[in-house]
Amino acid sequence: MKNTILRFNDALYRLCIGIAGLSMLTMALIIPWGIFARYVLGTGSSWPEPTAILLMVVFTFFGAAASYRAGAHMAVNMATDRLPEAARNAAAVLVQLLMAVVCVFMAVKGMKLCLNTWNQFLGEMPALRVGISYLPIPIGGVLTLIFVLEKLFLGDQRHRRVVSYDVVESSEEAA
Repeated sequence: MKNTILRFNDALYRLCIGIAGLSMLTMALIIPWGIFARYVLGTGSSWPEPTAILLMVVFTFFGAAASYRAGAHMAVNMATDRLPEAARNAAAVLVQLLMAVVCVFMAVKGMKLCLNTWNQFLGEMPALRVGISYLPIPIGGVLTLIFVLEKLFLGDQRHRRVVSYDVVESSEEAA
């Protein structure tokens, strides 16, 4: 069962990395087009800037979920490193529980935000609902919650090959 959950989370992690990377790539193509259209062609397009902003939101929430699993998020350990090991372990569990609360808050309030703005449309892109632009918030909250629960119940997974390509997993060393 544990291996099935870890394989599922590995696939979820890859999906988060793929979506975040595709968002960055698309932004890197859209922004120069907007500049080219405005200053060279003299006809500024209205869609590149709001599209780039939406893609940055997607990148932020999917990338945050992936970086949480990889242990690449910002952490200040100065105080906890000076604690005895039992207190350090308790603080680590407390941090995971607080992260779970934040993730549930993001999922619930983000979904309410999506539902409350569903009937509004973006001015620059009238075919796009405002609620859709907020969807990365609850989705990112749920994805991060999955990785928080994984860390809480199955331990830190940043040593897995999918997360850190330069580290070989212990099961592969025996083969």
